[in-house]
Amino acid sequence: MSFQWNRSEVLGLAKEGCAQCRGYGLRDTSKTAQPVPCNCVFRAIFRACYRKFRSCAQGDNQVSTARLESVHGREHKRTWGLKNEEFMADFVLVAKRTLNEADHKLFRFHFLLGADWKLCCKQLGMDRGTFFHLIYRIEERLGRVYRELQPYALFPLDEYFGGSVRKMIDDSPDPERPKGLVFQMRDTAKLSARRSLRAPLRKAA
Repeated sequence: MSFQWNRSEVLGLAKEGCAQCRGYGLRDTSKTAQPVPCNCVFRAIFRACYRKFRSCAQGDNQVSTARLESVHGREHKRTWGLKNEEFMADFVLVAKRTLNEADHKLFRFHFLLGADWKLCCKQLGMDRGTFFHLIYRIEERLGRVYRELQPYALFPLDEYFGGSVRKMIDDSPDPERPKGLVFQMRDTAKLSARRSLRAPLRKAA
């Protein structure tokens, strides 16, 4: 099942002066009959995740404080987690799995090691125009993956860092994965619905 984008989400992420979507976040393509999210939306998602990655990496403490989370499933348990470290690991590992060797090398030099465009161009043997073209392409590709990642995405950030964890059994026929492997996913919708307050109703006379 493909990921379903909603108009209200892309509208808040779209660039106001974008020439492709004109700030609406959706653009028409010849391949599909329905509008698709604009590349400026994907870049905005990546940059939000990258800012959070830098914030986690530049924290005052070398190791963040472990937090206790509720795991909702057949067995109601609690588990400890280091959200900052988990996010940084997901940010880097997803990029490594998604990008090819050349793009990942540029990703590592510029985003992880902090090299500017001059140093990257000198190290990788490219001109300024090629550098920014590749950077935009990397941001667009990773931004989409970070949002559409299953079973839970890196974006929105508040769901990643504030969501509950629910155990599920994955019985998909994967030869490289043992049958019945347990994995974790966030389920903020059910948690919020469970904690919603309901006003008392007066009985009819």
